[in-house]
Amino acid sequence: MIHFERHTLKNGLRVLVNPDEATQMVTVNVLYNVGARDEEPEKTGFAHLFEHLMFEGSLNVKHFDKPVEDAGGMSNAFTSNDITNYYITLPAQNIETAFWLESDRMLGLDFSEEKLSIQKKVVIEEFKERYLNKPYGDVWHHLRTLCYKEHPYMWPTIGKEIRHVEEATLDYVKHFFFTHYAPNNAVLSVSGNVKPEEVFALAEKWFGGIPAREVPVRKLPQEKEQTAERRLSVEAAVPKDLLYMAFPMPGFDREGYHAVDFLTEVLGYGESSRLFHKLIVEQKIFDDISSYVLGSLDNGLAVISGMPAEGVSFAMAEAEIWKVLEEIKSTPVPQDEIQKLKNKAETSEAFDLDNGQNKALKLAMFENISRAEDANTIRNRYNALQAAELQQAACATFSNTKANILHYKAIR
Repeated sequence: MIHFERHTLKNGLRVLVNPDEATQMVTVNVLYNVGARDEEPEKTGFAHLFEHLMFEGSLNVKHFDKPVEDAGGMSNAFTSNDITNYYITLPAQNIETAFWLESDRMLGLDFSEEKLSIQKKVVIEEFKERYLNKPYGDVWHHLRTLCYKEHPYMWPTIGKEIRHVEEATLDYVKHFFFTHYAPNNAVLSVSGNVKPEEVFALAEKWFGGIPAREVPVRKLPQEKEQTAERRLSVEAAVPKDLLYMAFPMPGFDREGYHAVDFLTEVLGYGESSRLFHKLIVEQKIFDDISSYVLGSLDNGLAVISGMPAEGVSFAMAEAEIWKVLEEIKSTPVPQDEIQKLKNKAETSEAFDLDNGQNKALKLAMFENISRAEDANTIRNRYNALQAAELQQAACATFSNTKANILHYKAIR
């Protein structure tokens, strides 16, 4: 259970505080409701580019990292297709440093051609190193374009191609910032050794003067229901073959999501999971295999990925996975297997909530989706799942007509 209090500033910034006297630290987390799905098809990679630009200095703070380090803290960020998130963890007595820094870069960045050029080069090098030149690095470029034909989830957060970042202009970068990085498009969450009333006062002091901005209503094209299997084969100089099977599924806060998420744990969560036990331990069909969901806010994907063992064809590997899927569709998951996974999940969640950074992020994410209170009730949705509901979700999801199959073939 995360205990918290809420306050909303006049400019629309939502502020959440989780007081925790068991620590001497505090995490200040700022989540912006902007991700790769908010980009234009011919201008992708901008949300990720801003993850870098936001550390290049703001209107009144020319060097972001040094004040954080001087205050005994650390900062970082991440971008997804749905959100961009920044956080600073530091001793609680130095919390105002974090408010000063985060409010100043929300107010405005120190835009310049020189700084943009520097970060464009950094992002382009990351694109090359992690996605183009790394073995299997372009898997998600291939898989997303296979699975999505309408929705902007068709490109990963790094962007469709290097050219989009290379061609980024300072004017468009400014436009993207002032369109999305606004107090009324953000959640500020704080967890640590603080008093809510003090945090609310700091929020008013440092963020209250930032004007709300006109944030456009998100109107994204949605995918039509998939009615036929899709396939793609690629070849590359990689060590071994890799097989991906992806299936459309509901978004995070939509009916049916939690059942599919739970099913992927039954199938591929750890060494006792069905895919691991049957296809690695018993049959030695795969060297590695797992299943998971992307956790997307709009309709996402349930994914099975595996590395077939030496001498095992893609056809054979696929056939054996389908046998496991057919079993979970035709036979209800036993109650003891369900309970075992529920117990594991509760233990894992309790461990995660020992960390102030995790609590601040969780509150911000649920507030961004709907309301922070749901962070304390999400586990109830999983605990309520029964065998019949899981079987129904398996039948609806793991269908041949909804399969997106990628063969990533090693050139020998």
